[in-house]
Amino acid sequence: MRTYLTINHQEWNDMSNKLSKNKKRQPKKKSGMGLVWLTLIGVVVIVGILAFVILNQPPEESEDGTADAGAETEIDLSKVSGPSVTISVKDYGDIKLKLDEEAAPITVENFVGLVQDGFYDGLTFHRIMDGFMIQGGDPKGDGTGGSDETIKGEFSSNGVDNPISHKRGVISMARSNNPDSASSQFFIVQADSTFLDGDYAAFGYVTEGMDVVDQICEDIEEGENGAVPPEDQPVIESITIDENK
Repeated sequence: MRTYLTINHQEWNDMSNKLSKNKKRQPKKKSGMGLVWLTLIGVVVIVGILAFVILNQPPEESEDGTADAGAETEIDLSKVSGPSVTISVKDYGDIKLKLDEEAAPITVENFVGLVQDGFYDGLTFHRIMDGFMIQGGDPKGDGTGGSDETIKGEFSSNGVDNPISHKRGVISMARSNNPDSASSQFFIVQADSTFLDGDYAAFGYVTEGMDVVDQICEDIEEGENGAVPPEDQPVIESITIDENK
C-alpha cells in the first residue's frame, strides 16, 4: 500500500538655562545656533520618518489578485515552455496553471497524458492543510492510490536538476518514500514550503486562481495530517488542456 507524503529621540536636552546665562554675552550667536540645531534635528527626524514609511510599504497586488505566483517565484512565465491547464473545482471555480516541461519533462508528460485521458475528472482534493498545500488526484481518495504507472522523480536528491522552488503557487507531485513512486497525485503549494526543494518534483505554476486555493484551505476543516473526510473533499470536475496557450 502506497502512502503519499508531502511533506516555521534621540533624547532632547533642555538648553534654556544655558541660553539665559549666556544671553548678555552672545545673545545673537547662541539663539542663532540653537535655531540652526533645532532645524537640523527636525529635518533629520522628518527624513527618518519618511524613509521608514516608504521602506515599510506593503508590496502591490496584481490587478486581478490571482496571477501572482510568477512574481512570488521570481519566474517570467512568458518564458516557461509547456502547456497551460485549467483545474475546475466544483463550487469554487478554476485554477489555471502553466506547466514547465523544461524543468520536469517526464512529470509534465505524465500529468498531461492523465489529463487527456480524463483520469482526474470527478476525483477530489483529499488532503488540505491551511498554510501549506492542497493535494488531490487520488482515485481512492485516501492518499494511497494512483494511476497504473509510476514515474522517475525529477528532483536533485534523485539525480535530476529541477530549478523550481516550492513557493506559493507551485504545483508538484506527491510520492511515497520511494523517489520514483509519483503517479497521479499532485499538490498545489499555498504557502512557501522551500523545505520540499530537492525532494519533490515541482512542474508548474498557478497563473490564476490562487484565491480558489485559499478559499478551499479556509473552508475545509482538516483532520490528522490534513486528511479530509470523503464527504467534505472538494471535487475536481475536470482538468483540461487550454488551447493556444
